[in-house]
Amino acid sequence: MPAITHILFDCDNTLVLSEHIAFAACAELSNELLEKYGKEHRYTPEAALHEFVGKNFRTMLGEVQQKHDFTMPPEEIDAYVARELGVVIAGLRANAKPCAGVPETLARLQKEGKYKLAVVSSSALPRVEASIEAVQINHYFPSGTVFSAMNSLPVPTSKPDPAVYLFACEKLSTTPGASVAIEDSRSGATAARRAGIPLVGYVGCYDEAEERERMRKILSEDCGAIAILEHFDQLDEVLKQVEAA
Repeated sequence: MPAITHILFDCDNTLVLSEHIAFAACAELSNELLEKYGKEHRYTPEAALHEFVGKNFRTMLGEVQQKHDFTMPPEEIDAYVARELGVVIAGLRANAKPCAGVPETLARLQKEGKYKLAVVSSSALPRVEASIEAVQINHYFPSGTVFSAMNSLPVPTSKPDPAVYLFACEKLSTTPGASVAIEDSRSGATAARRAGIPLVGYVGCYDEAEERERMRKILSEDCGAIAILEHFDQLDEVLKQVEAA
């Protein structure tokens, strides 16, 4: 395997503990729609997170409509996506925290200068920017190094579509094989794998031992992660495993 030159970080629950904030809003708005369209099902934030983690709200709305058999007009979808974004950004600015060890690891990586760093997310660009600003790591990701499947591409999409990863590699003047992706979800890990990018699975965001073990198995066995990262202080050793693979 060629030497790694770029580390491509997912944002939500990889750099920033943001998903619990986001899915509280997603569940509330989805339940509002389910009631409006006469459907009995309701989502808790935990259930929405479990089912839709790694996907943006527009994609989630599409799947909710399909699963519960109703159709929203495009203008209503746009309105709900805008509402969700506003609520989530406000929540992030007030309550977001970095994943354990992230600020220290980014500071060290920047000082060493061995790798170039980027963020590759399914989430809307304003949300990603609000997340990294809220936890004061945005200075590690200057203009041109933050990519959103919703806003950076000519046609909006979401992971597990690999398009945002391929776009990021092109804009960063690197190749998938010379990059490594760090992902915490099945959809994100699948996007990286489909793009041909070596994958590190991150499970440090999962508090419960049972859920952490479940995701370890999914990321390694189902998604092909070369290594599993429990805490960012293990990153150097994990990157050595990737380069030796």
